[in-house]
Amino acid sequence: MTRYHTTSNGNVPFTTAEETARDAEEAAWTAGADDRLAAEAREVRNQLLAATDWTANSDVTMTTEMAAYRQALRDVPTQAGWPTTVNWPTAP
Repeated sequence: MTRYHTTSNGNVPFTTAEETARDAEEAAWTAGADDRLAAEAREVRNQLLAATDWTANSDVTMTTEMAAYRQALRDVPTQAGWPTTVNWPTAP
């Protein structure tokens, strides 16, 4: 399928070099899909951990359930199916 540049003079077809360059850009974008999903999931995980950081203060006794939850959050990237399938642990 031919690609076009839209100009004030109408649509101008890509040159062979432009088609090749655009194909390479699209391939690179597709190849990075899992990396983008992983980054998004890590951001969610980091926010969930940050929301429970207060439970790790020295003047607070962390419950066993909270410790297990925080560990499960840290283990999220080791799950099977990562990063396309993430099973988020339930907060206590």
